[in-house]
Amino acid sequence: MPDILIDVSTVNVGKLFGDFDMNLKLLEKELGVSIFSRGGSLKLSGDAGAVALCERVVTILCEEVTRGAEINEQKIIYAISLATEGDEKKFHDATSGDCVCVTSKGKPIRSKTLGQKKYIEEMNNKSIVFGIGPAGTGKTYLAVAKAVTAFRKKEVSRIIITRPAVEAGEKLGFLPGDLQNKVDPYLRPLYDALYDMIGMESYNNYVEKGAIEVAPLAYMRGRTLDNAYIILDEAQNTTPEQMKMFLTRIGFGSKAIITGDITQVDLPDGKRSGLVEAMKILSGIDDIAFCSFSHKDVVRHPLVMKIIQAYEKHDKRVADARERRKSTKGGRRDA
Repeated sequence: MPDILIDVSTVNVGKLFGDFDMNLKLLEKELGVSIFSRGGSLKLSGDAGAVALCERVVTILCEEVTRGAEINEQKIIYAISLATEGDEKKFHDATSGDCVCVTSKGKPIRSKTLGQKKYIEEMNNKSIVFGIGPAGTGKTYLAVAKAVTAFRKKEVSRIIITRPAVEAGEKLGFLPGDLQNKVDPYLRPLYDALYDMIGMESYNNYVEKGAIEVAPLAYMRGRTLDNAYIILDEAQNTTPEQMKMFLTRIGFGSKAIITGDITQVDLPDGKRSGLVEAMKILSGIDDIAFCSFSHKDVVRHPLVMKIIQAYEKHDKRVADARERRKSTKGGRRDA
């Protein structure tokens, strides 16, 4: 296949190429092509399939630059992912959603993937939403963003964020301080998200007034939570009893978001995950939505996506091997 020339004369090439042409270098690395800039054109050379794929990705990125969007590593990797599956036309749908929230530094927060866009839509429309998927997909961050927006609009009077304080190799009793000091490390990601949204000073003021509460799941027992935006994080580490307890705390005028990754359960052996059980029991109930994320929705460092993919492949190999052993044993018994 001959080389392909793409006209970029009408595009802000500084934004398209990135600092020191880092965006072009990333495309070359990920797709195995060579990219040369010639005046107002880009010349793509290499394997025919890779060049055709690169052309589609560059077209996506040019459209992003034209509408004033920034190009970063995550967007490039996601564009490659969609273009590889022939879904590049969905890229604009994923990244052009309404602003969810504006951070304390004035940065607008929008969906970055199709999975995130669906998640935001469900949070807009349902009373209880489960966000289930791997680390780095924005499940908790977007839930906090929606909670802050609802609080600012006075749709709710308070924000309550909780997670189970499950030990993962280190005993709580060995940590210094009182109970709050011991559980604070488990709640740190939630504090960080809130600081980003409203700033540390505002956060402390709201906490003093009781408008924002970040607490271990055990603190929720016996309460009825009216007119609140409630987020349960790391829900894969709840027991079925804890999950039922949490869901039955929800009162009038409240919305609940439950997030978790069922591949990272830290419960003791033999303990069932309340999140896994809830997925089976509650599916099909009106006003409850389940949103599943995949490695394609990862918005952290691109290496996180590759790590998740590697583990998924490993888990599939293990599961396939287990099934083959079962089949072999069954065949021997039949014989």
